[in-house]
Amino acid sequence: MQRLSGLDAAFLQLETPSNHMHVMAAVILDPSGVEGGFTAHTLRALVGERIDQITPFRRRLVTVPFSLHHPLWIEDPSFDLDYHVRRVAVSAPGGPHELAEVMGDIASRQLDRARPLWELWVAEGLEHGHCAIIAKIHHAAIDGASGVDVLGKLVDLEPHPTDRQEPGEWHAERVPSDVEMVVASMVSIARQPLKMVRAVRNLTGSAVRLVTRIRQNPVQAGVPFTAPRLPFNTSITPHRQVAFASAPLADVKTVRDAFGVTVNDVVLAVVAGAMRTYLEDRGELPDTPLVAVIPASVRSSDEQGNMGNRVSAMFTRLATELDDPIERLFAVREVMSGAKLVHHDIGGGTLEEWAEFLAPSVLAGGARLYSQLRLAERLPPIYNLVVSNVPGPRFPLYIAGARLVGMYPMGPIFDGAGLNVTVLSYLDSIDVGLMACREMVPELWNLADAFPGALADLVKAAETAKADESAPRGPATL
Repeated sequence: MQRLSGLDAAFLQLETPSNHMHVMAAVILDPSGVEGGFTAHTLRALVGERIDQITPFRRRLVTVPFSLHHPLWIEDPSFDLDYHVRRVAVSAPGGPHELAEVMGDIASRQLDRARPLWELWVAEGLEHGHCAIIAKIHHAAIDGASGVDVLGKLVDLEPHPTDRQEPGEWHAERVPSDVEMVVASMVSIARQPLKMVRAVRNLTGSAVRLVTRIRQNPVQAGVPFTAPRLPFNTSITPHRQVAFASAPLADVKTVRDAFGVTVNDVVLAVVAGAMRTYLEDRGELPDTPLVAVIPASVRSSDEQGNMGNRVSAMFTRLATELDDPIERLFAVREVMSGAKLVHHDIGGGTLEEWAEFLAPSVLAGGARLYSQLRLAERLPPIYNLVVSNVPGPRFPLYIAGARLVGMYPMGPIFDGAGLNVTVLSYLDSIDVGLMACREMVPELWNLADAFPGALADLVKAAETAKADESAPRGPATL
């Protein structure tokens, strides 16, 4: 039995009928080397073998009476693997659009809180003889980094490893009584004054560092509530749509090396370019830059493998008002450099510390009120969209003998920000997953299709810059 951290619990409390707080991924597999093919039965057997290593798959929630404290995780005494691993058929011809339609439908439904908060769907009928695993896991259980760790428990480095471990044991737990939960909650709450003192001290130090930096060396950074209003910065519905994009990782590195920036700078510039193209084509491009939230992992090296959330966030501007792709790239780099400094001054653990003191009933009630009163339409947008960039493995992976050929991750969307862009690198490509409100973001595939072009513009500029450097110079003149 384990109590959820304040940050994990916040992802539960912020969930409403329209704000679904699960994260998803489409894992594309080539099962040509699997005898008999890859089916839901194949995946179910694999999960059954390794579930002792995948803690979030075994645990379900228990709510504390009167919402006195954060809920508890317990090892599910009624665990049913067949419920969690399912199959679905994709319509012909089984291309990305057909897979995305199925995934959007799965994303539109909340997870059942009476069971462990995850589902795996084997999508059959994809083109080229491929199949896909559609993963759906609640954000209360994992963040981006721990989600990669969960995937790591299911993958192998070769098609048929010879050193498979025997399945380990795990033991279901009884559901604690209401009295036990109330007593345990009171004991935990009694310790909070000391934690509050530490949190106030840390927050005061963060404020002093931030004010000092602003006075001595002002930095560029994104600012909440300065985002221009876009059609998808409003109240969302429960309905989701999904789209995918891919681009060569080598092209990203070409741009990085040519201009002395980071891979993350290039990724953000590509997102900015794609958003500019999409909005310009629709006649909706604002004169001011879009503001994005960038989730940032604060997981230390000794916390690798731990589940739950160790995440903070940065605000940045995407420079979508600039037409020149190189100017946009350097503007993104400058703002991200400032955002990192501000994030360092505030402290990566600040959000996590203060989440511990939010009463579950207060946060849940606030989320419902914000949604019911449609405040996203009445208040200025806090930000426009969420952009995540998760580094993935550079070597091939296999799941039950099937070769993994692509991974498209997706994060949740919220009232006021109906678009999420998540990028993950794998082998020699970057895979982009787009999650959006179906009614608020029309023609999502047009946005997905803009990503390769945005990267191509940067590559062309990089090649031009390289050619200019290597061109022979004429004699100097006075």
